[in-house]
Amino acid sequence: MRIAKTSPAEAAQLLRDDQALLVTAIDGLSAEELQAPYRLSAGPLGHFCESLHDLVGHVLMWDEITLAVLRDARNGRMHWSLDPRWETPEAGSALNVGGVEAGRHIPSDLLLHRFHSVGGALLAEIEQYDEIAWADPTTGGGYDGGIGALAEYVSTPPGYEVFGHAARHLKP
Repeated sequence: MRIAKTSPAEAAQLLRDDQALLVTAIDGLSAEELQAPYRLSAGPLGHFCESLHDLVGHVLMWDEITLAVLRDARNGRMHWSLDPRWETPEAGSALNVGGVEAGRHIPSDLLLHRFHSVGGALLAEIEQYDEIAWADPTTGGGYDGGIGALAEYVSTPPGYEVFGHAARHLKP
């Protein structure tokens, strides 16, 4: 059985810290500066972000999927993204490229509004659990290990720190 490495409070703090890294990188930048070329570290599925605007769109897309995964689990359902057909490098790359491309069609101010809104909702979703429910295998909507292990799995880039998505791309 999978076991969460964090408590809900630790998970929320790690997520806050990761969000803060991205907010610090983009704070005070104009739309033109956000959309300017920016060197980011490639993820395990390749390089697809050409700017900080792209990175915000990418992290936002995965935060939205993570939020949906956790809400589905809370309602006793397994989210579509956990289906083995979606858990392939090809499907992951397609989602990454598509999510970044979709973000390019949204003005930076709206993208940032959505990023902050979704980030707050994701934190609220995690913070509603106590340590017992976080580790309870019945809270994972069918995922082995409960909601805590599920949250760590869907929020963590392969081979990187838990809840460290923005950090993964901002580190050289």
